[in-house]
Amino acid sequence: MVGELTAGRQRLRLRNERYWQLMRDGLSNAEACRLLGMHRASGTQIRQATKYQIPRLPGPRETLGRYLDARERLQIADLLRLGHSMRQIAAELGRQPSTISRELGRHRKAGGHYLPATADHDARLQRARPKMPKLVASAKLRLLVQRKLNRCWSPDEICGWMRKEFPDDQTMRLCPETIYRALLLREGQGLHKRFSVKLRTGRRIRKSRWRRRIGRGSAIINMTMIDQRPAEVEDREQAGHWEGDLIVGLGSVSAMMTLRERKTQYGIIVNLPLDHTAASVNAAAIAAFATLPPHLKRTLTWDQGVEMAWHEKLTLATGVPVYFAERSSPWQRGANENFNGLARQYFPKGTNLAVHSSEHVAHVMRELNERPRKTLGYDTPAARLQAERDAPSAAVR
Repeated sequence: MVGELTAGRQRLRLRNERYWQLMRDGLSNAEACRLLGMHRASGTQIRQATKYQIPRLPGPRETLGRYLDARERLQIADLLRLGHSMRQIAAELGRQPSTISRELGRHRKAGGHYLPATADHDARLQRARPKMPKLVASAKLRLLVQRKLNRCWSPDEICGWMRKEFPDDQTMRLCPETIYRALLLREGQGLHKRFSVKLRTGRRIRKSRWRRRIGRGSAIINMTMIDQRPAEVEDREQAGHWEGDLIVGLGSVSAMMTLRERKTQYGIIVNLPLDHTAASVNAAAIAAFATLPPHLKRTLTWDQGVEMAWHEKLTLATGVPVYFAERSSPWQRGANENFNGLARQYFPKGTNLAVHSSEHVAHVMRELNERPRKTLGYDTPAARLQAERDAPSAAVR
């Protein structure tokens, strides 16, 4: 009985080895099962046992380590010339197909050629540790990043602009995290810590989480809630949908009204140096919308602050219906919240906003609208709004 069982297991193992060899040769499950005279469900069971991964060929390799060596790279080049697939090469080397795929993706030249000696040399250089940070190694790159930080550009805007400005220069490429780490980590190198105050938060160290107090808001009569807002506002395919809010100065005396258009990301800032009552905010909003063509005045979304108590008069004067976000839900006006954060770099919390002249506020507004945005493919909001102004028929359609 034991001998029969052992013989049966040997036959089963031999059948599985033949099945996997046919799979390595490029046959499908159905074709391999037909050649072996078994149902294709049996082939599926064999594959399920190995989680659909083709087992490595038996036999240990003397040089099989974590990294490919020069001999293996020579073998890869030879097998590529013979027309072998990546899976076939992996089977010959006893490696995973993903290892071969990464090797060819990293070290193939522009024409598709794989040079094993060059690949081995480059791999040794890439494995060398520690590496010198890019911002330390390149003075040109470092100075460019510092100039943009001085203009209050975010790390993402800097990196996106460099990809667009220097498409063929790999030395002028950075990841936003590289800039953040250089500024916010104690061991960061390449940028002086004084540039950290130019970030939107103004922090000098990195915080994982923080708490923020959110006011309860005030009741407003005849509010139309955000869930009744037209569906086309959500997809940002149509210009003319705005979000608004206030940023308040020291002692809640002075304030500024901010508006931001959802599609073009264009922002408007109006200073309210004396007060921010419903009358003042209403007058400022009417004046801001008066400069816009009709197809760029569709909706306005606001929070439930008492400054929007005259929303019905605003709609009557401008034709712009006002919709109100849910209480304590700033993410429902994400575009405006983002713009407020940008504006706070120039008008910090806890300061008197009344000291800023109209010319300075207009300069800041131009500065913000001429910064590239990731969501716009690193175009500027000013350019996008101008395009919408110049094509009113397309915007209406």
